[in-house]
Amino acid sequence: MSTLDHTLKPEPTVRRLEMITGTGRRRRFSADEKARVVEETLAPDRRLALHRKAVALLADPPAGALDHARLAHHAEAAGDAEAVLRYAPEAGARAATVGAHREAAAQYARALRFADGPRARAQLLERRAYECYLTGQFGEAIEAQESAVECFRESADSRKEGDSLRALARLLGFVGRTEEAAGACRDAVALLERLPPGRELGMAYAKLSQRCMNWEDSEGAVAWGTRAIELAQRLDDTEMLVYALTSIGRAQWQGGAPGEGRQKLELSLELAQRAGLEDHVGRAFVNLAWLAIRQRSYADAASYLEAGLKYCSERGLDLWRLSLLGCRARSQLDRGHWSDAGESAAVILRDPRMWPVPRLHALVVLGLVRARRGDREVWPPLDAALAWADPTRELQLIAPASAARAEAAWLDGRRHAAAAAAEPGLELALRCKASWEIGELACWRRRAGFQPEAPSGAAEPYALEMAGEWARAADAWTRIGCPYEAALTRGQADDQETLRLALDELQRLGAAPAAAIVARRLRQRGARGLPKGPRKATLQNPAQLTARELEVLELVAQGLGNAEIAARLFLSQKTVGHHVSAILRKLDVRTRAQASAQAVRLGLAAEDR
Repeated sequence: MSTLDHTLKPEPTVRRLEMITGTGRRRRFSADEKARVVEETLAPDRRLALHRKAVALLADPPAGALDHARLAHHAEAAGDAEAVLRYAPEAGARAATVGAHREAAAQYARALRFADGPRARAQLLERRAYECYLTGQFGEAIEAQESAVECFRESADSRKEGDSLRALARLLGFVGRTEEAAGACRDAVALLERLPPGRELGMAYAKLSQRCMNWEDSEGAVAWGTRAIELAQRLDDTEMLVYALTSIGRAQWQGGAPGEGRQKLELSLELAQRAGLEDHVGRAFVNLAWLAIRQRSYADAASYLEAGLKYCSERGLDLWRLSLLGCRARSQLDRGHWSDAGESAAVILRDPRMWPVPRLHALVVLGLVRARRGDREVWPPLDAALAWADPTRELQLIAPASAARAEAAWLDGRRHAAAAAAEPGLELALRCKASWEIGELACWRRRAGFQPEAPSGAAEPYALEMAGEWARAADAWTRIGCPYEAALTRGQADDQETLRLALDELQRLGAAPAAAIVARRLRQRGARGLPKGPRKATLQNPAQLTARELEVLELVAQGLGNAEIAARLFLSQKTVGHHVSAILRKLDVRTRAQASAQAVRLGLAAEDR
């Protein structure tokens, strides 16, 4: 046993930890838990002496590299400020290189507790802010970055103050404080333009380009991004070039030049990967995937999603990973894979970190899955999504939230509410000349009876529907790969044959509210003998369970309890309880075990699970 092992060996009192715990159950405690209890049993002077001895021994190991994290821990406990400032920042940097960004943020926070002087503190604050940003701790990140700005201002370092303002603007944008973000951007540029041009000014130009891009201001994004690229080329700065290329590429793609924009985005992705700029790689993947989905190019989106999720997962880039999951959830929803979409959304919503953009998309998807299936609790996620979107002034967030609320209200038979929900998003889409958003939101207003003509610039499938060309519009949606939209379009037709096709497809998808609307239109036109549900499912489901009850029964047969089922299907436990009661009644059984056995007998669940 080494001297260090002997010094830190738990004393006999720690054995009490392995006996009866406060809950009356036995368990073994971790080494860290034991060490904490040992410390609590020591006199303060003895504890201090041991930590100082640990620092001395760890600083001069007989073999191997220094363990900076352990050194920083013991140095802090020993009150050795000099040692903390020597080891904690290095521990933070090493943690960041292996993707342990939360640990890195904690190490920088440790160093800050001992740092003195505005400049030294500013550097640590910026490092902590970046690591907090990577782990979704936006409140802590913004607080650290604001403090960094003040420290640089106090030390009269205008160049660093400007660069720190640019970094603050980025963080503020992520949490929807867009006006403050724009103000910080402008302040950064104004401050840095008074100095000789340098990297900081180029990054500020790139940030302003990105802010214009998010507001669908393609002209502004290209103008500011071009300034950044010119300076990047003069300074041979790859990060600046990548940052600007991503913003310009997206602005051009969404502004009517998709080929040119996509080319720039893919170039930025290639350059970022080659230079090891992991954060920028994640950003490029998200922009490529989301723009492909917005343009309904799902095959392209799938390739970006697969590669991007693999890259971000391997490197601990959780913000971009969850953003890509939000994109995947939307793609799955649009292509009719509603259960998969709900599961992707649930992964995001279960994450405790409150990243606004992926969370908003997850809330929209969850609300739409519930609305389309006729489930309860549709409005809580849609209300939350609107609360995230409204302050941003960003069409990419406001349009999905508005369209989802319009659809949910329409499915509920509230035409005026549907039209009102779509109107703000449509006004913004028209200002931004965003064809797909114009078409979607205008179409919901038309379906609600408040948009007699298609506005200029609507994307083709929506324009065809609003022109009364149901067959061509439905064929367009089918080619794109959106079965629900194709069925909804056919559901606006006047002839019974087309309406029956719409009804069959909606019932196959499990879209009960929309199917009920189409069935009502058919009855108004004299149709009789309409199927009450999907014929195939009815044949396979002699108990006449609903689509949702079949899902619940399958999970009951797997042995899941109500809480687990609620989490899996994104319902409340109360709602799951109602479904289970209905299942027991329809199957004429009294217990969950009997329901499981009956499900196997009827072929509604697999036998060996």
